Amino acid sequence: MRTYFDLTGRSALVTGAGAGIGAAVSEALAAAGASVLVTDISGEAAASVAERINTAGGKADSAALDVSDRAAAEAATAQAAALGAGNLHIVVNNAGVTSPAMFPKLTDETFRVTFDIHVMGTFHVTQAALPHIPTDGTGRVINVTSSAGITGTLGQVNYSAAKAGLIGFTKSLARELATKNIMVNALAPLAATPMTETIRTNEKFAANMMNRIPLKRWAEADEVAGAFVFLASDAASYITGQVLPVDGGMVM
Repeated sequence: MRTYFDLTGRSALVTGAGAGIGAAVSEALAAAGASVLVTDISGEAAASVAERINTAGGKADSAALDVSDRAAAEAATAQAAALGAGNLHIVVNNAGVTSPAMFPKLTDETFRVTFDIHVMGTFHVTQAALPHIPTDGTGRVINVTSSAGITGTLGQVNYSAAKAGLIGFTKSLARELATKNIMVNALAPLAATPMTETIRTNEKFAANMMNRIPLKRWAEADEVAGAFVFLASDAASYITGQVLPVDGGMVM
């Protein structure tokens, strides 16, 4: 019988994985059998997650990675490919930053850094990974966007613009890589993580968000991680160019 969600023998690279969704995704991929390179701008945080995976019986390594640095992206993708005998099967572009502010208070710096991490970072890592991604149908690129990039959100023009850019990136790259049998998709998750703390603790932002979530709560990071395993697995072998919201019904 076919085991759709078994990732044994596959390697994965997860960016921004020192905490929150990235850490939960790294652990979920490892639990499904993948060998995972946990990366984060904080090498210490990445090492801590990798240690947790290894202690639990999984297989993981770690690296410090600033995704805005192309040379660092090339080194990390090569390191991840070494976990898969030269192949890098799964790339999860999760690294991100957020600087909520109403539009008149946004600065050039907060706008640019948001694009550098989300859009340029995804570009650097994916382009560096491409030579290592197999063309036998197991290759996956999973980009992390947001409902903010689909519908917009209060006080996050910079973030929404960057996340919308990732949707265009995903759809265009999916068309290009379909000829190589590599699937490219995006997830739009919503979870209570350090990255969403500012929104969750700001009375105005928090009330606006809760009014938009039919389930009336924030997910825990491990609640959204399974969707990443799905898109990385054989169960998603005929899915490409799609955006999957995992957000309590906010986008429907």
